[in-house]
Amino acid sequence: MSLCKGENAALAVRPVVLSVSVPGLAADVSALLLGVDGKVRGDDDLVFYNHPVQDAVSIAGSAVTADLARVPQSVDRVVIAASADPQQPGAVFTRAPQLTVAQAGSPDLSFTAPDFTSGETVVVLAELYRRSGGWKVRAVGQGYASGLAGLATDYGVDVEPEQPAAPVARVPGPTALAPGPGRSAIDLAKVERRAPGLAAPVRQAGQALADRGIAERRAAVYLILDHDWHMEQLYESFAVQAFAERILALSANLDDDGTVPVIFSSQDQPFLEEIRLDNYRGRIGRLHTQIDWGWGDVAASMRRAVGHYQESGAADPAFIVTQVGDEPCDKAEIRSLLQNTAALGVFWLFVGFGRGKLAFYKNLNASASATFTNVAFYDAGKNPGSVPDDRFYTGLVQAFATWIGSPA
Repeated sequence: MSLCKGENAALAVRPVVLSVSVPGLAADVSALLLGVDGKVRGDDDLVFYNHPVQDAVSIAGSAVTADLARVPQSVDRVVIAASADPQQPGAVFTRAPQLTVAQAGSPDLSFTAPDFTSGETVVVLAELYRRSGGWKVRAVGQGYASGLAGLATDYGVDVEPEQPAAPVARVPGPTALAPGPGRSAIDLAKVERRAPGLAAPVRQAGQALADRGIAERRAAVYLILDHDWHMEQLYESFAVQAFAERILALSANLDDDGTVPVIFSSQDQPFLEEIRLDNYRGRIGRLHTQIDWGWGDVAASMRRAVGHYQESGAADPAFIVTQVGDEPCDKAEIRSLLQNTAALGVFWLFVGFGRGKLAFYKNLNASASATFTNVAFYDAGKNPGSVPDDRFYTGLVQAFATWIGSPA
């Protein structure tokens, strides 16, 4: 059976072997044992060639074996990764790594990750995770340019930084936002230290802002997520998690506190939490399980975001990214909110992805008589993860740049 990216399959609670093949590149295989918080319990939870066994998970060459019946209850997930050999300077992934999952008495599973084109030096291929008293495997296929040390740091492992053989010249580029009136430059070194996996999208978001002449502008970024029942598969496949990570990368350019308030729109009261540079790994998956599925109340979530923004006393405008997956049931109330917040310095970007109908959001400014100057819609398709970073951020900031750059 072949798995596609984001798909999962049930496993028997017995030993499982995950074998990795990387065509044309010397690569090291590793595993990370994570608790329910998405972090390792200690530095020994990084299983690799120098520490090949930990709590029933072991490494032998290019294969990881996990005896699922013996993995401690304190381990909620096991992440399987491949990293380019650090002894080969400049080595990056280009060809698609291949994974085979084998258990005695069960058909083999296979997964071929996508080809990579952005200088990725480490790839998360899959994860084993607990579900309803058993175990499942999920195909991930996520690439990063931060190496094994960067990946381990993201998951809470304290590692010594690799020393380059010779000084490396820094290439000029959008590594920091130029200071403007009353603001400090964004320190990309902070992002690379706290969240190395986000360094590349932070650069892409910064480039999109610079291309539109607003690299020096600031805004408080908010994220509203649809938690309707029809979004379940997109949460399960990490599509919503990946989307939230991209918004966090945008926020790192507009608001350097490294935090984005996240509001889940569900049938109950909107659930407000936050995602940060130091906790974003798997954060959406852990948060959304605390609330029930149901028909989302978009208007209530919008009011919650505006209330939070006003209570914060922020002097900068608010950029509220509102992910929507279907038509709302409270259209008149949403229109009223959009009109009433125009004078508050609030810009609304409705981002559509999923399988629902989105005509209401698409047509908010379709007529010549439309008065929502602080509103835009961006259609990210059924899965925004398939949209390259440069095109994604262009679509995300284009209308916001026009709004924030207009005379008051």
